[in-house]
Amino acid sequence: MAIPLALIAVIVTVDLAPEPDIHLGPLLIVAPAITASFAGPWLVAAVGLLTVAGEVVTSIGVEEQDRNAQIAAVVLVSAFIVFFSLLRDRRGRELSQVRLVSDTVQRVLMRPLPDRIGPLRISSLYLTAEREAQIGGDLYAAARIDGGTRLIIGDVRGKGLAAVDTTAQILGAFRAAAHQRALLPDLLVFLDDVACVEAARPGEPDSHSQECFVTAAVLDIHDSGASIHVINRGHPPPLLLRGGQVTELRASHPAPPLGLGALVPAGHDVDTFAYEPGDVLLLYTDGVIEARDATGTFYPLAERVAAWPEREPASLVEHLHDDLLAYAGGRLDDDVAVVAVERLG
Repeated sequence: MAIPLALIAVIVTVDLAPEPDIHLGPLLIVAPAITASFAGPWLVAAVGLLTVAGEVVTSIGVEEQDRNAQIAAVVLVSAFIVFFSLLRDRRGRELSQVRLVSDTVQRVLMRPLPDRIGPLRISSLYLTAEREAQIGGDLYAAARIDGGTRLIIGDVRGKGLAAVDTTAQILGAFRAAAHQRALLPDLLVFLDDVACVEAARPGEPDSHSQECFVTAAVLDIHDSGASIHVINRGHPPPLLLRGGQVTELRASHPAPPLGLGALVPAGHDVDTFAYEPGDVLLLYTDGVIEARDATGTFYPLAERVAAWPEREPASLVEHLHDDLLAYAGGRLDDDVAVVAVERLG
């Protein structure tokens, strides 16, 4: 605020000095223009009034016709600056409201995972490739079932509103059915049926359902015992961190993604892996392993994780976040979702 006021004072002082041969009054319009770059419309209007007053003072002695024209020009330009400041302020409020709604929608769809679920300690990360977007095509969720916890992580093909629609469908279906389908294969059949169901929209071609699929891994972790049950539908294999070792939990019988259930033979193969107290599961989407450095090399997730001392989920996810962004030069080309799960003793 000091700069516009100083400009007005300097211009008026110089213009009223006995020596100058030129009239500097019209330069006063710079003051409200500068004010509009950092202040609201009311402050811009106040500086505009000071500018008009300064023009009236500095134009004393100028021919009446020129004087009236210069004052009118300063008044008109000041009014335009105030008007556009009002529009910018209104647009800023609308943008803030849109971001608030977007944050609320994200919290509803992508509910933050709790730090503790039963005997599990959990930490998660969600990043979108679009900087202004809050929701993308990646997803994760957790649900308590009888005697354990059920987890899903997935990645919807494509981007934009169609991917967000499918994300919402999968998350809603999982939360509704996770408690009702006692068997993991039954849950996958249900998710297959709803994966790419989309209501027809007037005037839009019905092509999304033909191109839609969702890679996903669904896990059952029982409170007792020392194992997990996994069905992987075309998703990157989870990593098991045990001591200094990192093991990929690959599916024994690879299956196509959700939405392509017609290609899956009857029944779903459930893989069982050892999961003991102190072990950490790292679930992730392909946005992690497909991030590239300046040379085009993919991010070596398993190799990086094996070299880190962090095994506590929150520290592990935070380190992964920082390392991934540094590796990719601060910009991601795809959405990223990560969930770290530790079984406590």
